[in-house]
Amino acid sequence: MRIFSSRPLGTLRFSVIFVAVGLGLLAQAGVSGLWVYRVPTGDGNFRDTFFELTQSGESVGGTFYSGTRQIPLTEGTFKDGKLRFVVNLGNENMARPVVYEGTLANGRIEMSALSPSGNRPPTTGVAEHARREAMLPPARLPLPELRQVPDNGLVRTPPMGWNSWNLFADKVDDRTVREIADAMVSSGMREAGYVYVNIDDTWEAPHRDDRGNIASNVKFPNMKALADYVHSKGLKIGIYSSPGPKTCAGYEGSYGHETQDAQTFAAWGIDYLKYDWCSASQIYKDEDMQGVYQKMGDALLKTGRPIVYSLCQYGRADVWEWGAKVGGNCWRTTGDISDHWQSVDNIGFHQVEIAPYATSGHFNDPDMLEIGNGGMNREEYRTHMSLWSLLAAPLLAGNDLRKMTPETKSILMNREVIAIDQDPAVNPVKQVSQDGKAVVLARLLKDNSWAVGLFNRGDRPASVVLKWEALGFGGKPLQVRDLWRRQPVETSGSGYSAKVPAHGVVLLRVTAL
Repeated sequence: MRIFSSRPLGTLRFSVIFVAVGLGLLAQAGVSGLWVYRVPTGDGNFRDTFFELTQSGESVGGTFYSGTRQIPLTEGTFKDGKLRFVVNLGNENMARPVVYEGTLANGRIEMSALSPSGNRPPTTGVAEHARREAMLPPARLPLPELRQVPDNGLVRTPPMGWNSWNLFADKVDDRTVREIADAMVSSGMREAGYVYVNIDDTWEAPHRDDRGNIASNVKFPNMKALADYVHSKGLKIGIYSSPGPKTCAGYEGSYGHETQDAQTFAAWGIDYLKYDWCSASQIYKDEDMQGVYQKMGDALLKTGRPIVYSLCQYGRADVWEWGAKVGGNCWRTTGDISDHWQSVDNIGFHQVEIAPYATSGHFNDPDMLEIGNGGMNREEYRTHMSLWSLLAAPLLAGNDLRKMTPETKSILMNREVIAIDQDPAVNPVKQVSQDGKAVVLARLLKDNSWAVGLFNRGDRPASVVLKWEALGFGGKPLQVRDLWRRQPVETSGSGYSAKVPAHGVVLLRVTAL
């Protein structure tokens, strides 16, 4: 048989062998290497997550990168083009396994991530090979010499308002903010003292403009117009950023643009900035925090606009010792709160020791209120509100103000409880006594009366006892009022005893006659 070919027979044989080897390599294509998993957010942004895979046969190991954390992945397999592995995104206190599954095709992995518990919606995106330099943070910028930023003169009592994150997270948009502002007025919350309407993370556009100005994304088409609308309701508006290159949700941060962003916020009419550490941890160490936050404190002051400055770095580096020095009006003292009793209990009762660091215009912030979000009962939400008020903490509601029940309104808008939080003396709360799970906290108010919380941290009803001599009232006639029942309390003898529900509180105002 004659073979018709312009190539020599040896060349043809080599080509056949080369094709066969190539097909074999394609059949054996694996997933080893560094990948970036990109998930579209729906507003023009992408959330990028890096992971490195090492394949051996059908077994896959590797590392998942989450901020500064390097998490080993488990249960990794790759078979017939199908990839699967598990990553625990939780911590030592609470596991949060996430299952990643995908199909390799044309050098890309169409992938989804889902929580086995089903408590989080699945995400879908595409993973592609990445260069290692894509993971590296930008070069470290110099920090200013530490100095005292002048007091901006704002919020002489703790700020009150609303924040979008607890309930809406990345679903917040222009319409929601306008409706929340409307509801803050119609519900009576404005008259009760709630005035700040604060937009948390995910408002930012994917890129800065040609001049380097930060911009809002499609969810917020005109931030200046939104601010004008909120102001028209007799309210103030807040916004969110980070001293790092990316925010906690992976959006544009203020790194290297502090002065520029402060000027943009001022031009929009912003009245409050929450400044979240996030990716700054990839560039700076905890001991650098004071200088990092001072940069934005200076920048805000130079705008000439009164902007409340809220530091959010989870209580690291003993922020209560220097938060006021960098121009901070409040500073987070703890990790993120969640809508369950254990979170409120753990956060709230661990704030007493640092209470003396709060002064007029400068407050410890144990995070936002969860009241009305449904994860706790009435007694627990009353404890939440009572604790935060005794602590002189910012009162930033985190629920849907458009759909409040009468019970939620009665807790958030109890004027007598709010008056404790807003007492201008800003005296520190102190622990009067503790007997097992029964705790008594008290705070001296400007008129020399005492706000006293009789707390039952236990899981069953319990008697909690207050001795008058602990408040310096031994033998004196007293006027006592129960602030949740909104009625006077009859007292006699050397003290007062109350049967307090599980996780509940009796909140009193005690005045010597």
